Amino acid sequence: MAGKKLPALNSSSMSDISFLLLTFFLMVSSINTDQGIQRRLPPPADPTQKPPEIHKRNTFTVLVNMNDNLLINGEVGDINALKERTKEFLGNPNNSPDLPEKEDKDIPLLGKMKVSKGVISLQNDRGTSYDMYLKVQNELTAAVNELRDELSREKFSRKYVDCNEDQRNAIDKAVPAAISEAEPKNISGQTTQGGK
Repeated sequence: MAGKKLPALNSSSMSDISFLLLTFFLMVSSINTDQGIQRRLPPPADPTQKPPEIHKRNTFTVLVNMNDNLLINGEVGDINALKERTKEFLGNPNNSPDLPEKEDKDIPLLGKMKVSKGVISLQNDRGTSYDMYLKVQNELTAAVNELRDELSREKFSRKYVDCNEDQRNAIDKAVPAAISEAEPKNISGQTTQGGK
């Protein structure tokens, strides 16, 4: 008895199924997206206006070197402590003479408030990793956001994000996000140990 020739499988339906499975997984899978910083840039400075003089006590200096080490106000620092140190600096709860001055401002919906003159000065080395850059930015932003949230709960009995636009504008004036970021340069020699 001669061998019967088996019919070949039709592989076109297999490629259709593979394509459908691939499409399904692409649609239901989450793909990592680029990280970035959401921040509204301030309007350009008026070139005819002289920038205000900032006293040393009103400046919180954060340096990040090429090894991703931190120097906070001249001391080796830790990323895990950066948010609390920033909050203490901007809030100056005990009106310490080492921390920023406060000025009286009359803010709609809030009345007379003592507003910090504190400015955060951030400087990165050209070799700073992007991951560390994001971590530092996130900690500084988190400090401002927590201070705003605390004030919002105190004044409006709700979270900052749950406030209406007028309430958020009032909180923003009472807790300004004064972060000055200088152009990266080589600062690797200024911090050589610890603080990662």
